[in-house]
Amino acid sequence: MKGVQRRIVVVVFPGFQLLDLAGPADVFGTAELVVPGSYRVEVVAPRAGLVPAGNGVTVAAGALDEVEGPIDTLMVAGGLSVPRHLADAGLVGGIAALAGAARRTASVCNGAFLLAEAGLLERRRATTHWLSAGELRERYPDVEVDADPLYIEDGRVWTSAGVLSGVDLALALVGRDLGHETAGRVARGLVVYLHRPGGQSQFSLPMAALTPRSEPLRELQAYIDAHPRADLSVPALAARAGMSERHFSRVFTRQTGLSPGRYVERSRADAARRLLETTDHPLETVARRCGLGTAETLYRVFRRHWRVSPGDHRRRFSPPKER
Repeated sequence: MKGVQRRIVVVVFPGFQLLDLAGPADVFGTAELVVPGSYRVEVVAPRAGLVPAGNGVTVAAGALDEVEGPIDTLMVAGGLSVPRHLADAGLVGGIAALAGAARRTASVCNGAFLLAEAGLLERRRATTHWLSAGELRERYPDVEVDADPLYIEDGRVWTSAGVLSGVDLALALVGRDLGHETAGRVARGLVVYLHRPGGQSQFSLPMAALTPRSEPLRELQAYIDAHPRADLSVPALAARAGMSERHFSRVFTRQTGLSPGRYVERSRADAARRLLETTDHPLETVARRCGLGTAETLYRVFRRHWRVSPGDHRRRFSPPKER
């Protein structure tokens, strides 16, 4: 479909999250600069005119019920106001109608609730912001909710997690349409990560672990992250913290939400991720430098925490070599 302009229609409503629109729109707009004639973005709302975002910024939108013709991609924004719009029959019905005319439909953040209310997620796997996942699961039991991935593709429907994952989803769509090289150029132009795979967890290491209340454990946490090759066994960490092993394990787990071993493994996986993205070291070298020992261990740990192989991650994320 290269050379064919794809029509992107983004649905907003009063109180929508501005980044849910602006992030994907900038991705598609930048792709249009890289490959002229590739995308055209339109913004629509239940009523035409200026629509206020949740932060007070207003955007001009056309009327949802006046959209005609085929649509390549229908995207639905989220926002704190989504719950009060679920009873808006015009909005929900309009989304359902436009989805029928679209090649694919997507939501950003809790915009997934509007897709579910429109009946578009029935018997589909979907994600949303992790804070809203439980409510989505409870309200729509026929939806298979997975709170972990950044985004999910299930047939013609894509859903994404918290706000900025809309950028990841849009980059994935560009990669699907125009190839990963083009998506990489778009990402570099926007100075964002080169297309994180959708299966990658919403939870980075800092998000997954709480900051300890006690200063000694905060210092120890920083030490772990800065010294992945050090002896980070429970005995060594307990001694560094001046505690017995049993007491240390109990306090660390209570204050961070992760056991010491789990935290260390995630920290080393994060260190490996950074090395893969910024160096061309062989996998054995990466494994040694991040404290994982062997390439086999690196592979197992990386798959467990990032849901992709180290080699695939490097191919997707590392900058292109100079020619």
